[in-house]
Amino acid sequence: MTDYLMKNYAPLPVTFTKGEGALLWDENGEKYLDVLSGVAVCSLGHAHPEVAMAIAKQAEQLIHTSNWYHIAHQQELAAELCGLSGMDNIFFGNSGAEANEAAIKLARLYGHQKDIDEPAIIVMDGSFHGRTLATLSATGNRKVQAGFEPLVQGFVRAPYNDLNAIENIAANNKNIVAVLVEPVIGEGGVNIPDANYLNGIRKLCDDNGWLMMLDEIQTGMCRTGEWFAFQHNNITPDIMTLAKALGNGVPIGACLAKGKAAELFQPGNHGSTYGGNPLVCAAALAVVKTMKAEKLAARSKALGKTMLAQLEKDLQNNNAVKDIRGQGLMIAIELDQPCTELMQLALDQKLLINVTADSVVRLLPPLIISDDQATEITQKVSKLINDFTR
Repeated sequence: MTDYLMKNYAPLPVTFTKGEGALLWDENGEKYLDVLSGVAVCSLGHAHPEVAMAIAKQAEQLIHTSNWYHIAHQQELAAELCGLSGMDNIFFGNSGAEANEAAIKLARLYGHQKDIDEPAIIVMDGSFHGRTLATLSATGNRKVQAGFEPLVQGFVRAPYNDLNAIENIAANNKNIVAVLVEPVIGEGGVNIPDANYLNGIRKLCDDNGWLMMLDEIQTGMCRTGEWFAFQHNNITPDIMTLAKALGNGVPIGACLAKGKAAELFQPGNHGSTYGGNPLVCAAALAVVKTMKAEKLAARSKALGKTMLAQLEKDLQNNNAVKDIRGQGLMIAIELDQPCTELMQLALDQKLLINVTADSVVRLLPPLIISDDQATEITQKVSKLINDFTR
């Protein structure tokens, strides 16, 4: 068959036709255990009945009107998310990249209101914030940027998990207006910072009059064992971005703001044709209410600890394993060698995993997996790694 798609991706040789919970079936009826969740998207698993019902019901009534008019589900979703996070208001877009674009624009507005002509944002090495021109410029990965120069200006880079570096930038650059950081670096290898890192950034932002902006696109929505990863640190950001698990597969992004940041956008400053339409907000509302009802933040925290302990036990004698780390159900096994072949080897074993940063096996299972499925995952992944590195 002629392939009319651009060559953006190199997909593995499988096509899925049906899903239920943490399971997927291909066109030949073969069953797979999903340990990737569509890259941290389908946290409620596949074909969740509450989400499916919400989408079907809303599609029968009204899909889209535009933001020229009030949207009841949008108001209700915003109230739920602000209540859970302690933020004041929200802008809805269609993706994580769009949410981060909104955050970057807020920071620049904030800077110009302070009479800073060229406002700059501190971003981190190894980060990933999206593939639009502004968000790939903010991203700390040269591979993402290559070929798309000239990059958007206004970003100052610092090593991740290094408060001294941010302090040095503060002392030498008077154009800084914000810090944009992932609470846990996802695409860069599930890198978890020191316990005081986010608190240190919060203090630096307060001391210097900057905005603290957290990219929680991968960490948000119960993934790390709290509703939002910043809640591990008992702080609140000025701006937070969400996407991925918020819609469980329906495209939606959100930029949440608090305090001075919540008053920056005025009519005409920013917008989205599809953002926050009745259909996506109905789906996201079903996600939020289900996560609350099933206490999935606590489930993620407890199950993550169990899986980490089992992986550490099963891989303790493997010298090729450099590190096993995780927060909630965001888990990584770092090897001392490239291991992208493991994705195909796992697929052959009817298991969907991911390899990021060339040598990090990343596990992002649905938050609704059973205890038995969690055990199956750790056993199969450990065996795959032991066999691969033997």
